Amino acid sequence: MQQRTRYRSAAALPWLAAGAAFLFLYWSPITGTFQLWLDDPDAGHGLLLAPVAAFLAWRAGLSPERRPQPVAGAAILAFAVALRYVSGLAAELFTMRLSALAAIFGLIVFAWGFRQARHWWLPAVLLALSIPLPEVLIGTLALPLQFRASRLGAALLEWRHVPVSLAGNVILLPNHTLFVTEACSGLRSLSALLALGFLIGGLWLKTWWARSALVVTAIPIAMVLNSMRIFLTGFAVFFIDPDLGRGLMHYTEGWAMFLAAFGALGALAWLLSRGETTLLKRRAA
Repeated sequence: MQQRTRYRSAAALPWLAAGAAFLFLYWSPITGTFQLWLDDPDAGHGLLLAPVAAFLAWRAGLSPERRPQPVAGAAILAFAVALRYVSGLAAELFTMRLSALAAIFGLIVFAWGFRQARHWWLPAVLLALSIPLPEVLIGTLALPLQFRASRLGAALLEWRHVPVSLAGNVILLPNHTLFVTEACSGLRSLSALLALGFLIGGLWLKTWWARSALVVTAIPIAMVLNSMRIFLTGFAVFFIDPDLGRGLMHYTEGWAMFLAAFGALGALAWLLSRGETTLLKRRAA
């Protein structure tokens, strides 16, 4: 009994050492990322995605086809540590966080091989999506989305015979001015819907083409429904009350639109699942 306990303790020592080294190297980016999840609404989805990724990895368990690949794992770990060092010198937080993911990937390959990493593809994608984007990239993506959402929203208002004038991301109404800010660009809802697309596709769908179709379709769904939010805001401001363009009503519209987008994504996943079933039955016949 004592010999078995000693054997287990000896087997656990490498894991404890690897865990301690990982925390030593990545404690700062891990705690910084968690604080950003708490403080930044655009990054808050990480508070949900990271625990879900951990749960899915635990539920999937270890692959029966796993085989340790220490050489490849050690090479990936060396690359991750070098990336951590360089990004630390440059104070580049996004690259530093990516290096933490690379280190986790290297540890998995070292202990269980690439097949285990493939077995955990869905938790890996969700964990990658939980990493906040750099401010430069957010600014680059948000501005075109703001302009596109403003154009679509203004077009819908004109369709409903609302006198409107568009100047960039500013929608001018007779009794109010709507400013489509970065928060209203749809980038936040797009990030959330992409994560939901991967999650629903990974859990419900079986084929790569159905999963890809679901994730790709999440992009126009987010853009169209965000434009609908701008249209409804302008419509309520013009016909009912200018105060409806801000405050609780404005945020309520955002949540309602996101629920509608989630419903549309779920309906599409159901249709794709039916298509998969029909196709697989035909192939089997």
